[in-house]
Amino acid sequence: MTPPLELLWAIIGVLLTIGGTFLEAFAADPSWLWEQQEISVYSLGVTYQIGAVLLVGCMGGKNAAAISQIAYVVLGLTVLPVFSEGGGLGYLQEPTFGYLLGFIPGGWICGMLAFKAAPKLELLAFSCFCGLLMIHGVGLTYLTLNYLLEGFATQNLVLTEAIQKYSLYPLPGQLGVTCAISVLSYVLRGLMFY
Repeated sequence: MTPPLELLWAIIGVLLTIGGTFLEAFAADPSWLWEQQEISVYSLGVTYQIGAVLLVGCMGGKNAAAISQIAYVVLGLTVLPVFSEGGGLGYLQEPTFGYLLGFIPGGWICGMLAFKAAPKLELLAFSCFCGLLMIHGVGLTYLTLNYLLEGFATQNLVLTEAIQKYSLYPLPGQLGVTCAISVLSYVLRGLMFY
């Protein structure tokens, strides 16, 4: 991918991640297809933030994904309150900050794997899944190290409860978003001929 196109995707990635932070993910109940009833919509319990990270990896590649997430983290720590709970240097003490740090290698891994071969749905799904695992790996590492070093109070939770709250409970919704991003990326890459 050419550097100007990577830069464009990096800018798109920052904007999508900021917007995705505040946009809740929903899924429609497919029963309306055969019962001819109204469509029921259910919250997945997560936002599109991780979806934005993975979409930029699948569409813009590893460099665009990493640059966009570095810019997002820097913006949140220094200039704008773009994180879900605000921003600023004090956010380093938040238990979820490790997951935000995980966006950088998660997007990079997703982008690297997504461009290893011609776009296939299986490849894009695998790259998104690996990116999601990397995000959770970095987040859990940050959470565990800070808990062991008593760097911050995990909102009066023991470590196992914090892991459940920040990794296990959101994971099903994030997997749903990951599947949707895989399909969207496959369609978009087919339409854009790359």
